[in-house]
Amino acid sequence: MIKWLSLFANVGIAEFYLNEIGIEILVANELLDKRANLYKYFHPNSNIICWDITEKSIFNKVIEESKKLWCDFVMATPPCQWMSIAWKMDENDSRNNLIIKAVEIIKKLKPKYWLIENVPWFLTTYIKLNWEKILIPEYIKNELWDFYNIKFEILNSANHWTPQVRKRAFVLISSKKVWKELNFPNKQKEITVKEAIWHLPILESWEKSNIKYHEAKTHNKNHILWMKNTPSWKTAFENLIHYPKKNNWEKIKWFSTTYKRINWDKPAPTITMSSWAISSQNNVHPWRKLENWNYSDARVLTLKELFILTWLPENIEFPDWCSDNFIRQVIWEWVPPLLIKEILKDIKK
Repeated sequence: MIKWLSLFANVGIAEFYLNEIGIEILVANELLDKRANLYKYFHPNSNIICWDITEKSIFNKVIEESKKLWCDFVMATPPCQWMSIAWKMDENDSRNNLIIKAVEIIKKLKPKYWLIENVPWFLTTYIKLNWEKILIPEYIKNELWDFYNIKFEILNSANHWTPQVRKRAFVLISSKKVWKELNFPNKQKEITVKEAIWHLPILESWEKSNIKYHEAKTHNKNHILWMKNTPSWKTAFENLIHYPKKNNWEKIKWFSTTYKRINWDKPAPTITMSSWAISSQNNVHPWRKLENWNYSDARVLTLKELFILTWLPENIEFPDWCSDNFIRQVIWEWVPPLLIKEILKDIKK
């Protein structure tokens, strides 16, 4: 078995299929208690070390446990919001420097392999080092090139068996001492939203089904009206009558991706932080035509639909203490598990 250390582990979605390819998750580090508890729920055999890795005692404990258990593969997914165009992209944010802590761990552990996953802008983000600015890829190469083969790539989960667009930066690092160097996978056939979730029953706002996690959120009656008159891949702003408006009938000013239906015939757009809101981006179910000429499913995606579009295991269960909104939050933060499996599937060959 390949023995795995996960840094900035969140709830461990990336690791869901690793046991299928001979990787055993032994050690993980996560800052937040709630996420660490869920990680332990999903990966009960792992040693989850919860708290800030920049604290010396935590840093040393991660090193100690990883050495004791002979971890030879490290994955790091540093928090990325401040590198995203959706946020400030602040190069002075100290959290950008978490990659330095990850590199320090690599230099102490000397693992066979290391995989970094982050937003695409990770590859164009600067960090401050000795009062100078340096691009993250240059920093990684400067620190590790003598001992590791290093590859950079931006991959889209929709090209790797996942019915959702999610572009992510990957750094794939293999020790020059191992005979098996890892490579990025080739593109695969896209899976559409229709292929993924068409089989699930129609639901309107408030409604529940007999399928676990397939129950609709409750929505504002105006939002429901606007979306009942909006077809697939369209926004309610394109409607002639039932468009988003204020009480005085003034048209709401917003973005063209809001109050918008998903397209049946493509992979889903990237799931956003606000997947619970019709007014957020590309969140509304694609619809089916009803006899009254309105469109069905005037609602956001259910948790069940989000699980499938993220390609989580069909039988996934969350503990009772996880609220709907918390689950949606960690789904927004997900690392594509099938893409991770695709990248690493040849590691034992």
